[in-house]
Amino acid sequence: MTNDHASHDPSDRPSTSTAGSTTDSRISLRSPAELADALPYMLGFHPTDSLVMVAVHGEGGRFGGRLRVGIPATSAEWEDTARQVAECLIRGSERRGGKPDGIVVFLCQEPHGGESGQRVMTRLRPLAQRIRLACGALDVPVLEALCLSAGRFWSYVCPDQRCCPAEGSPLAAVGTSVMAAAATFAGLQVRGSLKEIEGRLAPLGGAAAAEMERALDRAAAALVPKILDGATREEVGAETLELARTLMRRITLAPTVEGTHADDRDDALLDHDEAAALILGLQDREIRDIAAEWMEDEEAAPALRLWRALARRCVGAYGEHAAAPLTLAGWVSWSSGDEPTARIVLGLALRADAEYRFAQLLHHACNEGIDPEGLRECLREERRRREPRLGRRPAGSRPRGRRGKQAPNRESRRTAGSGQ
Repeated sequence: MTNDHASHDPSDRPSTSTAGSTTDSRISLRSPAELADALPYMLGFHPTDSLVMVAVHGEGGRFGGRLRVGIPATSAEWEDTARQVAECLIRGSERRGGKPDGIVVFLCQEPHGGESGQRVMTRLRPLAQRIRLACGALDVPVLEALCLSAGRFWSYVCPDQRCCPAEGSPLAAVGTSVMAAAATFAGLQVRGSLKEIEGRLAPLGGAAAAEMERALDRAAAALVPKILDGATREEVGAETLELARTLMRRITLAPTVEGTHADDRDDALLDHDEAAALILGLQDREIRDIAAEWMEDEEAAPALRLWRALARRCVGAYGEHAAAPLTLAGWVSWSSGDEPTARIVLGLALRADAEYRFAQLLHHACNEGIDPEGLRECLREERRRREPRLGRRPAGSRPRGRRGKQAPNRESRRTAGSGQ
């Protein structure tokens, strides 16, 4: 049975709260406007073309698990999508400790084809209703369902014109609300929009893409004579790793560029043939696993920039090859404490290759809230075994990360290496 919450007085609406990531601060949200304003702080980015669901627990309405998927392009998919996301969030919450007492739903989509924000809200109303029914079938009510579009928001649940007028209510300007100030104090960050984050990893286009694909063709053809001439897998791997280290040094020494031009500068630092050789070399899982060791301290930043640049070079017929650099980029992001970006990037890796085992393991572990320190220590130990001169890490050098369940250990690491 669906148990809808529809308060007629905004002051009667139950509050929800979220804790800051670095403090014990609590932020109370008591209206649709405050929920809409809080969404990017809950996720760590501004969702675009997204269905977002947030579990709510307890009498005080504490936020729990969160789920984000793209809004299906056709309404024929809405029924299955609603059932799947409801099942995923509710069952996942149960596995992690408790069934939600309610769910908050957000539908975020910008107008297209000349439609208005209000038209978007009307068009997506059947999807919101299907989600409410799917959650109700699992005995979890949807406490609020909001549509965010064209700088305004609408509630599918609240009928009160005082807080939820038919024409929608304006969203607060970025960074100007009380919520923004409280979230900043609590240590919550917004890393741009989903579209911007994904755009930084999109394949090159135009003439550059054609040149890059030719370079990948040349690099692929060059591997055959190396093997026929007796070049061993270890020799090819050593060349790949040395090239990666060279490019990381080049990136480290380059002058700093801020803003949107940073990726352009990194792209200019990589020759097409160098990038092609490295992309193909990283398809070897043992080489990729060694590259995953560059996850912390002074190696993390240039490694992340390199993996991003390589992902942008996986063009044309080589799109599936992006799974390796994207997975490495997601791993470094997660290891460095940037979980929101890590989830997005690992999702892109699985979009490039749904069967890429390493990405599957990392994506699951990150979504389950597992502490990456277990995997970091495994990688450190393997590096010490392979390079004894590195010795032990200095005391106090443990990178920041949330304590909790441990990341995949050595057994999980072997599993990752045995597949893709």
